[in-house]
Amino acid sequence: MAEPKDAAEATVRAHAALKATLPLDDGSDFELARRGFIATIPDGRILGEGGRVCWDMSSFAFEEAEDWPPTVNPSLWRQARLNSLHGLYEVTPGVYQVRNFDLSNITFIETDQGLIVIDPLTSAECAAAAIALYRQHRGDRPVKAVIYTHSHVDHYGGVRGVLSDADIAAGMRIIAPEGFLKEAVSENVLAGNAMGRRATYMYGSILPRGPKGHVDSGLGKTVSLGSVSLVPPTESVSESGTRLTIDGVEIEFQVTPGTEAPAEMNFFFPRFGALCMAENCTCHLHNLYTPRGAQVRDAKAWSFYIDEAKALFAPRTKVLFASHHWPRWGPDAAASFLTKQRDLYKYVHDQSLRLANHGLNAVEIAEELALPPTLASEWHARDYYGTLNHNAKAVYQRYLGWFDGNPANLHKLPPVEAGRRYVEVVGGADALLAKARAAYDAGDYRWVAELVNHLVFADPANMDARNLQADALEQMGYQAESGPWRAFYLTGAMELRHPRAPMVTPRQGAAGQIRNLPADELLDSLSVRLNGTRCGAREFAFDLTFSDTGEQFGMSVENAVLHHRAGEVAAGATPVTLTRGALVQLVLRETTLDAAVEAGTVRLADAAAFATFIDLLDQFDFWFEIVAP
Repeated sequence: MAEPKDAAEATVRAHAALKATLPLDDGSDFELARRGFIATIPDGRILGEGGRVCWDMSSFAFEEAEDWPPTVNPSLWRQARLNSLHGLYEVTPGVYQVRNFDLSNITFIETDQGLIVIDPLTSAECAAAAIALYRQHRGDRPVKAVIYTHSHVDHYGGVRGVLSDADIAAGMRIIAPEGFLKEAVSENVLAGNAMGRRATYMYGSILPRGPKGHVDSGLGKTVSLGSVSLVPPTESVSESGTRLTIDGVEIEFQVTPGTEAPAEMNFFFPRFGALCMAENCTCHLHNLYTPRGAQVRDAKAWSFYIDEAKALFAPRTKVLFASHHWPRWGPDAAASFLTKQRDLYKYVHDQSLRLANHGLNAVEIAEELALPPTLASEWHARDYYGTLNHNAKAVYQRYLGWFDGNPANLHKLPPVEAGRRYVEVVGGADALLAKARAAYDAGDYRWVAELVNHLVFADPANMDARNLQADALEQMGYQAESGPWRAFYLTGAMELRHPRAPMVTPRQGAAGQIRNLPADELLDSLSVRLNGTRCGAREFAFDLTFSDTGEQFGMSVENAVLHHRAGEVAAGATPVTLTRGALVQLVLRETTLDAAVEAGTVRLADAAAFATFIDLLDQFDFWFEIVAP
């Protein structure tokens, strides 16, 4: 089987040219990232049930070398080494973080009698290991409240690692920005299967770790592989200026909708002089559009809210910390950081629209845009996660959409059909490959990737095409400064070289979060599973009662569209009584309707109608193809 190759000479030259343009590295970021270190777990490994590895920092031990390998961009190598520092850190007395036990940071705020936990990571196993490390060195303080800074899964998915079922049942305070649950469901469940699959590319989760594989995600190392859940908040913060007191500790909130997440908030702890900037200001250029797929973010609003945070909090800030990376200490450092981050997003916004108004399309804008020297000289403005290139395209998309105005692009052929015709025009597969190999030898990898992609989609069984496409993507990955770009390129190369056999039973994406959805959101998620083509003119009406919660919903299908309404039942609807868990099992095909009826978790009069409805709900194959038809 084909293995990863060495860096080509063109890649080595590209790295040398980039290194000559990088900002002066005085080591100050490494000093900031190491400041306050207390301890870490001995081998950097976190295990789950049955010994399953959920997290393994020891697999990044190869990054201890300061000199970068030729298969890694030298700037990304620096960021990777910074993100390899892991363990428990004192941010300031009373404020502690565990960093690099997951993609994100978990933060502990000491209250009069216990703890506030901020952003309990992606998975329960990692969150549990983090709080255990904290308690080992700071004492066994009970959790008094949890704060979700925003609606991305790496900031709430591990909550069951810091809270017990009894805590949740007793009404533990879980505080989040207004709209959190809606946005968490929208981003991670409604599009969860597609986004989850694309996330395997973005975070390098199936790549081997090493200089020819995954080294870093820019935002952190990668996403953990433990148990993910969604526990809804008990309190929402809807207005900036809101003040809450938790076990003697006052918090001042600033809501920042439409920034790094649709529902997000920053907040300040006057007792500690500590400002939490959530994920709105971290040590890189963030994504205005995330390659895993999500709504395009509002760069103008993002900049505005950073400016507002600077005005509200910077003069009082003794330390600024965030949900990723390392803090900055002192009001001057905080103000300077906020100023540069504010102007970074505003510059991308303003200059992308300036060029759009000159008639350039998204691709043309992305090729032309460059940062001014004052921003380009900052390490925290570099392309480690988002890139100037794809963020410029995101601004264009937000204002002008996917269509560039050229009618030739209004109704393009789909990839397979276009691929066949391109191959024919070039003179067949052999002629196309000959031209592509010459381009590869010249180091023109972007053109190779574009050209050979047509042949791969026209004939996915052509291994010469797949291997050449993989070779080109691999060199592009080695050259990428962005962790996600590198991961996309290298994962694509891997899947081209090693086609995956179809799975007999599809793995279901977002299953863990579906299990924890409230009933209303669970029913909403079924609407995107209903196969409209198969449903056709069929109509259904059910009076749905959840026996475990007492909730009642009218659920109907008309015009191949699923609707549900709480407490409202249509005349003549078929009564169905079931547990929420039973519905999840039916949807995920983990049980049959006959088995659920026999087990007593489903009771109904007309089994045939409900069975037909369940059968019309699609099963999403997580491992759908990306680099081939």
